[in-house]
Amino acid sequence: MPYNEYIAIEGAIGVGKTTLARILAQELNASLLLEVFEENPFLSDFYADRERYAFQTQIFFLLSRYHQQSQVIPQTLAHSRLVSDYLFAKDRLFAHLNLRGDELAMYERVHSILGEQIPTPDLVVYLRANTDVLMGRIAMRDRPYERNMAWDYIDELRRAYDAFFAGYVAAPVLTIDTNDLDFVRSDEDRAYVVGLVRAALEKGEIQQALPELKEQAPPTGLRILQGGRRRLGDFQRFHRALDQEKGFGADLGMNFAGLTEEVGEVGREIKLALIRAERLLPETGNHQEAVERAIAERRQLLSEEMADVLAYLLKLANYTGVDLEAAYVRKMGRNWQRDFEDRFADPSKPQS
Repeated sequence: MPYNEYIAIEGAIGVGKTTLARILAQELNASLLLEVFEENPFLSDFYADRERYAFQTQIFFLLSRYHQQSQVIPQTLAHSRLVSDYLFAKDRLFAHLNLRGDELAMYERVHSILGEQIPTPDLVVYLRANTDVLMGRIAMRDRPYERNMAWDYIDELRRAYDAFFAGYVAAPVLTIDTNDLDFVRSDEDRAYVVGLVRAALEKGEIQQALPELKEQAPPTGLRILQGGRRRLGDFQRFHRALDQEKGFGADLGMNFAGLTEEVGEVGREIKLALIRAERLLPETGNHQEAVERAIAERRQLLSEEMADVLAYLLKLANYTGVDLEAAYVRKMGRNWQRDFEDRFADPSKPQS
């Protein structure tokens, strides 16, 4: 079964998300998913009085986006590529911009429940533009409810988008500065942007499929069964779906005990391989060759035990709210800048 990619376009109001989504759907022979924001009955009131209508507007958008994406995305990806003009995760960006206190806390509880059911894109295209350009494009399209939109609000939103994508690690992000691009009227600009997206898609590796889940598994689990471009966060989401389907316990202590047990099993396999290497040494006459042969004999068992270690680590990350990929990138980024020579020379210093 072919793997069908999911591309989401994002950026501040007026940057050209829907326009580019339509172009990409045509150029990539993909299905198109557009946000139905005009149906929000609170939207015009929100632009007139943000503080009064923020919560109603945001909750309506959250439920509407969830209803649309949870149904349409898995169904569409079963038979074709998909391009969407919005990313479900960006809903929190607007919530943190517009909500405060108990309203934000309530929103977060609802979002945390719904967000895990939404498939993650293979690529997010983030369109950027400065505030004056955005205001000009908003004025040009002249939507009635946007006519009184404040410059300060769009500027605040633009900065919030930059901050959001500076820390976004759930999917690969292609950032495109659109200040001097006109992919509507310029064939050259259109070809340039489409070329960037094609190149970004081609960089991803197609990985092996994960074990099959039953049809009733959450969409985020079903999405990653067929292979495709995956990141470590996808494996965490897979374990959430797997635990839910199989009824595996979420007890932190028991899962930590399971992790230590599996680490011990890895140690046992390595120990047995080294014992075998000693017995092979007279035959090989070379210690390294003996170790390599012994490891090769036990590689299948060793790989299974290592897979169990990874599974428990992913589960623990889920139950403690840790984004393993983001944590790894941050930690290795610090390690890359460190000088380890002095620490290795002094065994009393922590080795981390």
